[in-house]
Amino acid sequence: MHKPYIKQQVSQALSEDLNGQTAFDGDITAQLIPATQQATGKVITRELAVICGVEWVNETMKQVDSSLVVTWLVKDGDEVKPDQTLFIVKGAARAILTAERTALNFLQTLSATATSTHKYVSKVKALGSTTKILDTRKTIPGLRFAQKYAVKCGGGENHRIGLFDAYLIKENHIQAAGGITQAVARAQELNPNKTIEVEVESEQELMEAIEAGAHIIMLDNFDVAQTASAIALADGRVKLEASGNMDGEKFKAYAQLNVDFISIGGLTKHIEAIDLSMRFTEI
Repeated sequence: MHKPYIKQQVSQALSEDLNGQTAFDGDITAQLIPATQQATGKVITRELAVICGVEWVNETMKQVDSSLVVTWLVKDGDEVKPDQTLFIVKGAARAILTAERTALNFLQTLSATATSTHKYVSKVKALGSTTKILDTRKTIPGLRFAQKYAVKCGGGENHRIGLFDAYLIKENHIQAAGGITQAVARAQELNPNKTIEVEVESEQELMEAIEAGAHIIMLDNFDVAQTASAIALADGRVKLEASGNMDGEKFKAYAQLNVDFISIGGLTKHIEAIDLSMRFTEI
């Protein structure tokens, strides 16, 4: 992750909490505490999780009060258990309390994405499958790069970062461009070094996309049997991606086919924040 991106993101989040004011002026509740009061805070997780968000927490503490000292007992990508201590922060009590919610918002959200991803990756490994888990662009607005990073911390792969770094030619693109062959040819002409992925709805479209030179093909609403047939037809000439509400037994069935990729929008959009808690241990 790029430091300037994290810095900007934290600054925006703190501005929301403080109404664009300084930490001292914006946090009226913290003003109840003497400015000289020192404290030590301990943050724990109340549930199993995969951690992500260390640098967001560090940056939040730094922007509120650069004299705060944060000591981490875990790192991004670590699996943690309920009641495990994640980090300890020491310094001005006012500053710790002002930074607390913003810091934990980042940590609980990004850890949720990492944890969700890890669950799917673990299922694939348990099945002995070679399938890779991909994210999508269905991310929380403003958290695109952060959640993509969290997916990596959970053991998944990034599909593409945005609209700029790879082609994903879907039904409406195909229709507007005049067909699969025409769309792929135009992409090759405009950006020959970019990955070209095409979404197909039939075996006929699959073959057309392969012949046109697509690098990856997304199988739109292909059932398990159709996906198995597509794998046989592709015969290793192109990577195949299965997508669409991949939960439970359905996910297991596709993973057992060893399809190259399974993309899951839920990694970033259907997340439940990890339950974290901070308590002062010394005042």
